Amino acid sequence: MKLTRRTLLAAAAISGIAAQVRANTDTADMIVVFKKSRRLVLYNNGRPIRDYRIGLGWAPEGDKSFEGDGRTPEGSYYINRRNPESAYHLSLGISYPDPNQIASARADARDPGGDIFIHGGQGRRKQRGDWTAGCIAVSNREIEEIWELVPNGALVVIQP
Repeated sequence: MKLTRRTLLAAAAISGIAAQVRANTDTADMIVVFKKSRRLVLYNNGRPIRDYRIGLGWAPEGDKSFEGDGRTPEGSYYINRRNPESAYHLSLGISYPDPNQIASARADARDPGGDIFIHGGQGRRKQRGDWTAGCIAVSNREIEEIWELVPNGALVVIQP
């Protein structure tokens, strides 16, 4: 087959479209955290694309009420920031607390907190069990992958 300019342009266009589709199917538009089973699943258009084991806050049962309770919040949030200089390798910020959570904590004369992240571990090894102050922890290798796959604005649903 003779490769003409037209054939090469068509192939380039098709490969560009294929690369975009491939990139889009590997981008997560939603994260669902299943606290009870200690799983974090990345989704693209309702289809699971990655699944990770996680560690949670040191007192994981129930919804987060205030800073220092050791709980991981429950509800719907979004990725609102990134910290490449995190003490926990890399971290993706979760939009906790919402206005209702702020009001509830303040009604009890408490601070709701606010630094809830999906992050790696300290040092090179993954920590075992539930050890964070309320964050969601994965290994350093896993947070590197999540960092690449999850854009700011992605939905985060944290289930009991």
